[in-house]
Amino acid sequence: MPGHWLFKSEPGEYSIADLAREPRKTGRWDGIRNYQARNFLRDEVKLNDLAFFYHSSCKQPGIVGIAKIVSAPYPDPGQFLPDGPYFDSKATPAAPRWYSVDLQHVETFATVITPGDMRNLDGLENMYLFKQGRLSIQPVNDQEWQQIMALAKSRAPR
Repeated sequence: MPGHWLFKSEPGEYSIADLAREPRKTGRWDGIRNYQARNFLRDEVKLNDLAFFYHSSCKQPGIVGIAKIVSAPYPDPGQFLPDGPYFDSKATPAAPRWYSVDLQHVETFATVITPGDMRNLDGLENMYLFKQGRLSIQPVNDQEWQQIMALAKSRAPR
């Protein structure tokens, strides 16, 4: 059974619509520069895991859809580009510090599942989202995943 995750991105930087427009609806998830998020990505995210795509720092933050992990973690190439925004002078190809994965668009939800929507569901009060909300990659347990999916499906057009 695949693991479940929540991947956060500012839609002005990279949105679910951007992912859906990529060739083969597949894009690189890069630019992670938080050690805890990096450790989740490098050590726990697996091929074929599913992730909620979460828009943050925007007018209506929340879960906007689902993506699938379609690569194993690999060194984030941006850490080696001296003129790039994600350059890390301590990273080397032999000893990378930061990692990426490739995501594939699976679904865009009909409506945004907001933090308020999730707070109204019993059993979601201990989600990483509410305990360590700034993490850009965070695990979602099976019960949390199922409850959020049920809410998304209940809002889908019929």
